[in-house]
Amino acid sequence: MIKRTSQQRYIDLIKQTFYFDTPDFTVENNKLRFYEVELMPIIEKYGTPLRLTYLPKIRKNIERARNYFKEAIKKLNYEADYVYCYCTKSSHFSFVMEEVLKTGAHLETSSTFDIAIIKKLNQKGIFDKKKYVVCNGFKRKTYTDEIKSLWKEGFENCIAVLDNRNEINAYQNFEGQNMQIGLRIATEEEPNFAFYTSRLGIRYKDVVEFYKKEVAANPNFKLTLLHFFVNSGIRDTVYFWSEFNKFVRAYCDLKKICPELHILDIGGGLPIKNSLGFEYDYEYMTEAIVSTIQEICQKEGVPVPTIFSEFGSFTVGESGAMIFSVIEQKQQNDRELWYMIDGSFITHLPDTWGMGYRFITMAINNWDKEYQQVHVGGITCDGMDYYDSESHVSKLMLPKFRKGTEQYIGFFHTGAYQESLGGYGGIQHCLIPNSQHIIIDKDKQGNITTKQFRKEQTEEQVLDILGY
Repeated sequence: MIKRTSQQRYIDLIKQTFYFDTPDFTVENNKLRFYEVELMPIIEKYGTPLRLTYLPKIRKNIERARNYFKEAIKKLNYEADYVYCYCTKSSHFSFVMEEVLKTGAHLETSSTFDIAIIKKLNQKGIFDKKKYVVCNGFKRKTYTDEIKSLWKEGFENCIAVLDNRNEINAYQNFEGQNMQIGLRIATEEEPNFAFYTSRLGIRYKDVVEFYKKEVAANPNFKLTLLHFFVNSGIRDTVYFWSEFNKFVRAYCDLKKICPELHILDIGGGLPIKNSLGFEYDYEYMTEAIVSTIQEICQKEGVPVPTIFSEFGSFTVGESGAMIFSVIEQKQQNDRELWYMIDGSFITHLPDTWGMGYRFITMAINNWDKEYQQVHVGGITCDGMDYYDSESHVSKLMLPKFRKGTEQYIGFFHTGAYQESLGGYGGIQHCLIPNSQHIIIDKDKQGNITTKQFRKEQTEEQVLDILGY
């Protein structure tokens, strides 16, 4: 326990509250480092607001998940493999996709333009036609046409995952053989949802009949995959295990009449750290998943399937950060002190505004200064453009702001969804421009490199979008 002084410093607060330092965050000379990367020199070079992507974390998390499943499979003598797919909708950026593919990962798509990206990656020689392309989502004709174009061009492991009973009609007249088909199961939603059953997928009770009538009847189709997804992700809850057990039993029912079926695809994803106090037993959960599949298959007398996962946020979430400057302090009443930043939560971190999501939030500098409770406000005119708490506590504490000094605030593990939900490159609320985006990498010798992927959006770019 650190002894209290009359002036309690920000560094004391953090170290008293959490186990700190961590592999993600360290402090040196009262300045925060992110994966041992010094942030202040980057801020001084590029300014703020500043979006960062640290590429080595993407590789590391893919390796982590593979190792979790590899160890579970080895321990349980599970007689099938594990395949890592990246859920592209989490981040479509070229540098993310290229980093993912360096690890040998496969891809899961959700819309038409994903297919154009896959073709580009193939043309560049970094995505082989033998790789799995798991095509999920409710599909318009443009999407099903693109899936057929992949089949036509020889992407032999492109799997069209049927989201509804009518989708199969889009493929009936395709002149090909052994077209791989998957079925998405419509799971029941959590009790606190506004509805009972997911709008996506085919109902459990319809799956076997649908296969017999629509899939097995066409010799060109080959059902190879069954897909499972829950919105809450992979968590150790009664709800998750109840739905997962039903799903594995549905796989067994189909496997008994469909010998080609051999892939069990688990969507939803592993969680990422959203707090310095985050705890999750990844090893336990992956072993429990493998064990559950194995036990049910043994009871039903069917071979265990190859396990696919579709990890999006887990792949890229912890690679991202968003950094702002405090541009002014405002005391609005006796109790509410505001730090106004040079950006907007609605524009730059829309999950905080639209979903109430909380990221790891810390000061970048001035860790030796006293701290105080604050509210952080964005610069739009929207009353909801603010951030006032962490996921672990109801109060947000930051170093005291003094005129004439700079104060920077970092929001960490923001690498999934924020750009797409915020409409990166388009128009934003109150025409707040998109921030610049910096890519950080590390070479084999451990040297850190930074590269500016995009500059801050300009006035001319915004006016052009608006037709001026």
